[in-house]
Amino acid sequence: MIRAVPAPVAAALAVAAVIGASVPGAARAQDAAAGQRVFNTQCRVCHTIEEGGRNGVGPNLHGVVGRKAASVEGFRYSNAMREKGEQGWTWTEENLRPYLHNPREVVPGTNMVYAGLRNDQQLNDLIAFLQQQSQ
Repeated sequence: MIRAVPAPVAAALAVAAVIGASVPGAARAQDAAAGQRVFNTQCRVCHTIEEGGRNGVGPNLHGVVGRKAASVEGFRYSNAMREKGEQGWTWTEENLRPYLHNPREVVPGTNMVYAGLRNDQQLNDLIAFLQQQSQ
């Protein structure tokens, strides 16, 4: 059975939706717990995140936010990623966001085979988790 929503409630929900959609950054809210779930389903197959964790197919990502690119000792990076590191490229949110969205576009020649994370909310949450693991 479908019930009608009272007019005042419907109006309040509509106003809340409009306000929420028009607030800059409203859709960019970050949830580190949700980001951990994204990491576990999208990243863990190649990366570890635990402090002192081993390198896998990809480097350990503990402390990645703020770290210079291609700087995990013992990991064999692509020439393209080593060049980024030599240029002083650092994993900031501003660099992580486009890289995680489309790694090959940001670093042509990267060995990372991941096609990219296209869902903006998942991307926001993943970055929040990586930031949390970098403190």
